[in-house]
Amino acid sequence: MYNVLLVDDEMLDLEGMKQFIPWEELGMKVVAAVNNAFEACDIIERQPIDIMVSDVKMPNMSGLELARRAIEQRADIRIIFVSGFQEFSYVKQALSLKAYSYVLKPMDDNELIAALLKARQDLDNERKRRDVEEAYQRMIPMAKNDLLIRLLEGEYDHDNLQGMVKLIQSYGLDKLEWPVRAAVLELDVLSWTREGTLSQQVMSKNFFCEVNEIGHRHGMPHCCKLSSQRIALLIHDRQMEELVAELYKVIHANFPVTMTIGAGEPVYTLEQLHSSFKQAVEAVDGKMFIGKGKFIMYEEASREPEMIDARTLDTRLDALFHALTEYELVPLYDEIEKLFESVSMLRSKFTVHNLAMFIIWKLDQQLKARGENLFDILGMELHNLDILFQFDTIDDIRSWLVRKAFEISEHLRSKACSKNSRLIREMIQMMKDRMSDNLTLKDVAQQFSFSPNYLGYMFKEETGKSFSEVLIQLRMERAKDLLKEPSMKIYEIADQVGYRYLPYFSRQFKEAYGMTPMEYRKRVT
Repeated sequence: MYNVLLVDDEMLDLEGMKQFIPWEELGMKVVAAVNNAFEACDIIERQPIDIMVSDVKMPNMSGLELARRAIEQRADIRIIFVSGFQEFSYVKQALSLKAYSYVLKPMDDNELIAALLKARQDLDNERKRRDVEEAYQRMIPMAKNDLLIRLLEGEYDHDNLQGMVKLIQSYGLDKLEWPVRAAVLELDVLSWTREGTLSQQVMSKNFFCEVNEIGHRHGMPHCCKLSSQRIALLIHDRQMEELVAELYKVIHANFPVTMTIGAGEPVYTLEQLHSSFKQAVEAVDGKMFIGKGKFIMYEEASREPEMIDARTLDTRLDALFHALTEYELVPLYDEIEKLFESVSMLRSKFTVHNLAMFIIWKLDQQLKARGENLFDILGMELHNLDILFQFDTIDDIRSWLVRKAFEISEHLRSKACSKNSRLIREMIQMMKDRMSDNLTLKDVAQQFSFSPNYLGYMFKEETGKSFSEVLIQLRMERAKDLLKEPSMKIYEIADQVGYRYLPYFSRQFKEAYGMTPMEYRKRVT
């Protein structure tokens, strides 16, 4: 729908145009109809007008002067003049203002409609051309991004080499000033979790815009987005220092995070960019060991690793576990430090992650032997360990492990200091051993020579749960294990965990796990 402004000092002519022209059928809307040019100027300033139909001869300001002002405000406005004057000078001036038509009064409606249709057709064509141009402009950065990624990853389209050469030329990649280095810029992601910072999506967009703008200022406009936090940038070797200095200055001033840059060695052809890019990726990954927020050259990140004697690992772990169980926090910290110092020499993220997971696994095994559960102590679930793969540096992983080890050691110390902890553990073991019996708190109290009321109170103080709650939990956990054995009948499992009435067993199992024993068995077998 195109907006139309009608201007005529003759009120009858103005009303006639409003009433007798089928504006809606023409895909147009009359936003205003005024009888003087000054009011028309105000409307043009306030509203987008696509077509103006104006009288030529009006008092104070002519339609020709109004047209000049309208074109100044909106260069693509379409103007149709109507006038009773047939002098050639008016027609000539109207044509000089690129009027789409000059309709003489008294007006023939069909003649005005034809002029309007012509203007609409031209506006339609202009809109299509603009849409195509905008779509093309949007495609340029995406196509260039794709081309750069292909070049950096060494994916040359040999079947369409001529087409690739044309793209390279169109984006100015054939005019690079060699030697050139590939660099990878990465925002250090973990600090994005701080409250009050920008969202990851907004920060990623701003990051790319800043890098692109700085690159253009330094004559290095070739960058592409690799991920939400990584950008690849081609850097002229001789201007690298100035560019990197401004990048760090801008990131420090505008982002609540640090940035690490890895740079490959200089190369001299487009075909060699792939090797420099691989080196840049290796260099930026080197922040795991060198530290984040730095500019890392490939030469620094690619030092030959010093091998370590893996036989010392078990000795270190034994010392670690001893310090943990004895609440010796300084030796505990020192042992973790020594473990990570050993693997840091290998410069392998894979090895660091494996070591961290191995320490956790060994801790879990050690705690299970003591009747403890690592994940219960830490208040976390197994999938929470994914955080180890999100840390930027080896220092982050080491610090996280030290904190968790301190928490476990503190828990074990608090439990060991409890006067009644040993008694409670013996009670729980008795509950496990006699699970198939109709065991009551009174039975256990007789075994340990306590009154049932006092023992029940002491049990809840230590465990946070009542005797019956813990007994049901132990029975349900045992039932889950037995249900994984397809050879056992469900009623046999119920009997083994102390239930003589099968419907009651099924109801309690569903309350505990949200499904019946049969449904659980189908899921796990």
